[in-house]
Amino acid sequence: MARQKAISVKIATTKVIKALETKLAEINKNYASQEANEAKHKKATEKWQKEVGKLALSAISKAGDVSAHTRYNGEINVSFSLPAGTIEFPKEPEKDFDTIHQWQYREMVEEIENAIRILKMTDEEVVSTSTYNAIARYL
Repeated sequence: MARQKAISVKIATTKVIKALETKLAEINKNYASQEANEAKHKKATEKWQKEVGKLALSAISKAGDVSAHTRYNGEINVSFSLPAGTIEFPKEPEKDFDTIHQWQYREMVEEIENAIRILKMTDEEVVSTSTYNAIARYL
């Protein structure tokens, strides 16, 4: 197993404060646009599912392992398997954003704001390694 050596650097407090303020603004912006991004992704996923359904139904004659089940509310679920290579399906839409839960957002914002307040109160010109390690995940 490789052994990691400790990195010893001195970073100016003003640079760390600036980086934290930039990250805080980025987190706030991403959280504010999250709902719109989720809606756009959901719409793209629904469109993709319909396209896949149409393609699969067009090849149902090649299907194997067909099963049907009646659900408690009267709906009938039909599933089937298609041999590999029967159809080339379109690529499923991927999320190009991170989903942040409200509790995570609050926790991150509070930690960053606290770090900024503390760093603004210090007279030290450089950030200590222990302080940097505590905030490094946000930078």
